[in-house]
Amino acid sequence: MGEPGADTSEPPPPRRFSINAALDGFFFVYAGLAAVWLAWLVLSETFAFGWFGIAFFVVFWLVLAYLVLPRLHRILTTIYVPDYFIGRARTSDGLLGDPVNLALDGDEASVHAAMRAAAWTRADDVTLASSWRIVTSTITRRSYDEAPVSPLFLFGRQQDFAYQQEVLGNPARRHHVRFWRTPDGWLLPGGRRVDWLAAGTFDRAVGFSLFTLQVTHKIDADIDVERDHIVSTVLAANPDARVVILRDFSTGYHSRNGGGDSVRTDGDLPVLDVSDVREERVAAIEESDISDAAPERVRVVPGVKTS
Repeated sequence: MGEPGADTSEPPPPRRFSINAALDGFFFVYAGLAAVWLAWLVLSETFAFGWFGIAFFVVFWLVLAYLVLPRLHRILTTIYVPDYFIGRARTSDGLLGDPVNLALDGDEASVHAAMRAAAWTRADDVTLASSWRIVTSTITRRSYDEAPVSPLFLFGRQQDFAYQQEVLGNPARRHHVRFWRTPDGWLLPGGRRVDWLAAGTFDRAVGFSLFTLQVTHKIDADIDVERDHIVSTVLAANPDARVVILRDFSTGYHSRNGGGDSVRTDGDLPVLDVSDVREERVAAIEESDISDAAPERVRVVPGVKTS
C-alpha cells in the first residue's frame, strides 16, 4: 500500500496501433515523394526543348509551388508545429500564419453589424470564379471590394468569415481581418472567455511566398497598426461597442507568417465587446447617412497619400 499523499494515478494507456493511421501516413509521405519526383522530371526535361523549355519551366514552377512544396510543408509541420492554440493561425500547408491579434464578445449578427457600420466589406468565399476575378482585378488594377482572402486555420478549421477595406480601388492593397468562433467552453490563456478570435493584417502588395513560391499578398510587418485600425474604426462607428486591452497577452515578438513576410507585435490583445450592437440601429444610421448625402469617408493608411 502506498504512503499517504502518494500519487496513485495510473499512467495513461499506451496508444493503440492503427492500421488505417499507418496507411494514411504512408500514402501521405509517398504522395510527397512522388510530387518531388514529378518536379524533377519536369525540370530535367526543360533543358531538352530549347525555347520551348520556357513553357516547361513554368510547368515546373507550378508543380513545385502548388504541389511539391505544400506537400512537403504539410509532412514536416505535422511533426513540429503544435496543434493547440499558440496565438497563431495556420495555413492550409500547416505553416504558422498570421498572429491572432484581436478578440470579440457578441453573437455573429452583432459582429457583422459592427463591421458593416465601420465601413468594412465582407469578403467573398474562395471559389474558382472569385479567384479568377481577383487575379484579373489585380492585373488591371480594377476595384474588387469583396475580394476573397486565403483560408487560414484555427481550432482545426478555416475562418468563419472575413472583412476587408480596399485602399484607393487597388485590390493589391487592403485592410483585412479573419474571424473564428471559439469552441464552446474554450478559454484564453489566463482564463478569459471570448466569443471570437480574429487576425488582422494589411496587404501592401502582391508577390511570391518565401516558403512555397506561390503568388500571394505581402503584408505590412507592423500588425499592431492594423489591429489598432480595426478597433478604432469599430469604436468610432458603433457607440455601443466597448474595448478592454489585455496587456502583454503574449510576449512581444517578431517572426514571419506563412508567406514568409516579417511580422512584429507588442503582444497586447484588445477584446472588443459588440454584444450591444444591433442590426436595426446600424440600418437606421446607414439610412440617415444616405439621406444626408454625407461625403465619402477617406480611409487613412500609413504611407499612402490620398490627394
